[in-house]
Amino acid sequence: MLRSLLPLGVALLGVTSVLAVEPPSCSLDKKCPEEAPCCSQYNQCGVGAFCLGGCDPRMSFSIDSCVPAPVCKDKTYKMDSLDRYKHISEYLGDSSKVDWVGQGEPLLYNGHTLLTMPPKSVGTVLATTTYMWYGNVKARIKTSRGAGVITAFILFSDVKDEIDYEWVGVDLNTVQTNYYFQGITDYGNTGNSSVDDSYNKFHDYEIQWTPDEIRWIIDGKVDRTKKRSETWNATSQQWNYPQTPSRVQISIWPGGLETNAKGTVDWAGGKIDWNSDEIKKYGYYFATFGEIKVECWKTDKAPGTNKGISYYYNDISATNNTVVDSNRPTILKSFLGTGKNMNKADSTQSGSASQSSAIHAIPGGGIVGPGNIPGASGNGGSGSGGSGGSNSDSGAAGNPSCDSQSFIQNCGQPSTDGGDSNNNNNNSNNGVRGADRTLGASAFAVIIGIAGLLFL
Repeated sequence: MLRSLLPLGVALLGVTSVLAVEPPSCSLDKKCPEEAPCCSQYNQCGVGAFCLGGCDPRMSFSIDSCVPAPVCKDKTYKMDSLDRYKHISEYLGDSSKVDWVGQGEPLLYNGHTLLTMPPKSVGTVLATTTYMWYGNVKARIKTSRGAGVITAFILFSDVKDEIDYEWVGVDLNTVQTNYYFQGITDYGNTGNSSVDDSYNKFHDYEIQWTPDEIRWIIDGKVDRTKKRSETWNATSQQWNYPQTPSRVQISIWPGGLETNAKGTVDWAGGKIDWNSDEIKKYGYYFATFGEIKVECWKTDKAPGTNKGISYYYNDISATNNTVVDSNRPTILKSFLGTGKNMNKADSTQSGSASQSSAIHAIPGGGIVGPGNIPGASGNGGSGSGGSGGSNSDSGAAGNPSCDSQSFIQNCGQPSTDGGDSNNNNNNSNNGVRGADRTLGASAFAVIIGIAGLLFL
């Protein structure tokens, strides 16, 4: 079978060396420096791809450091070709030419896409190049199997709002559902649903997401509903509800790596076996993805519009009322570009290699210049332990303009609107949530899924 053609031991990305110099780290309390202004999904600073999908404006040097995100488009992805897939090191933001970006080893088999995880690798992750700001997404999936092997199908925003399905490879009759607001961990958000043999049988998994509720639908039947009205946090005076433009992300990752936290390994069903029957038979663990269909939310008034070219944030509180549906461009001229200087190192300019000799341009590792090879380590989140964050936010506590009757989250915070200028260098944390910022398990899946050579 085609699956057996991938050699044993192929590393994620095919990288041969690990960069010695780590990029600067970033967080809500430690923003990126001006020379590496973009905080990637993996909490590291750089330029180029760091400023594209996953760039968090709250943690970047300024709110306009990140490149605007392509708006939602109705689309059906047949997943029977990789012609419109690009490795993250080949994508500069033109979503009209590329449907999926990622890292790892996706393969084709019998008209479907396999996400593979060879021995000692950290799996494969793919993300759409366009963003959903509410709407429906449905995916036809057969999961991976085995202790420590995780399959994920999620919606994930640049400010770490998340809605997900996850499967643990030792329990093929259960799927876990979850949601997060801005990465705040609350394990009370998790639910379990029954499925029949998720490895051998295709099932249709759907997320219906509106400004008022999330519905998880399996094989055409509503399995779980979460209403926004149930997520009001009286302490912080805000809705702890996913509400910002998100990419569809699919992945396979090793939750059972022995280097992971014990809580993560236990949740993942135990340590991963790189000499399992699955590895011996096929050369890797794999999950199978059939058709994925995205339908955008239909509305003439924000939140949830998709009238323009791109989305950007005009305030670092990063709630739905700070999202702007705009006509700002989304395409960098090179991996030296940022949201504030998208034309940097145009092909008509000279000296790009010398300018970039110490600038990281690929999240997870990668310094711009001749012969750049992405890889290296990323910053892990937490798939284990930790306390819930549902009542720990204090960023907007007590502000009288917040109330539980309307979906407005600005809470009277002064705007740090960058407008269409490129001069906003506000580095304050006003309006940013100050709670437990540990990522949930599926966010951790994406992080570890493109960490490169950490475990080779």
